[in-house]
Amino acid sequence: MKKILLLGGTAGLLALCGCYTPTVNSVENTPTVGQRQFITDRRVVADADLAKSVALVKLNTATTPDDLLQVQVELHNGTWSLARFAYRFEWFDAQGMQVDNVLSATIASQIEGGEDKFISGIAPHPGCKDFRVKFIKTK
Repeated sequence: MKKILLLGGTAGLLALCGCYTPTVNSVENTPTVGQRQFITDRRVVADADLAKSVALVKLNTATTPDDLLQVQVELHNGTWSLARFAYRFEWFDAQGMQVDNVLSATIASQIEGGEDKFISGIAPHPGCKDFRVKFIKTK
C-alpha cells in the first residue's frame, strides 16, 4: 500500500512540475527619457478568454519622418501560462475608408505569463490616418 501511495504521489508531483510555466519579471528606468503619446481607444472584446491572456494596456502613436502613422500597442498577459495569438493591423484613410494593403498580414506571436510585450505597425502610405488592431486566438 505504501508503494502505491508513494508511486501515486511521485506521479502527481511530476505532473505538476511538467505543467509549470515560468512568469516574467522586468526592470526599467524610472525617469523615462522618451515621451509616449497615448491615445484613447475603443475596445471590442469578443473572446473573454483571449482578453485575459492578451490584454491591451496602452496605445501609443507617432509619425515617422516620411509622414507615416506609426502605432505601438502594449500588451500584458494576466495569466500564469504562455499565450499564443495572432494580430493584424487594418488601416483607414481620412474618410474612414479601409485601405487595402498586402503588407497587413496576420502575424503570429506569443506572450509569456505575466509578461508585458509591445507590438507595432506602420501605415503603408501617408494617406492612412486611422487604424484598427485585431487579435486572434491561436493554438
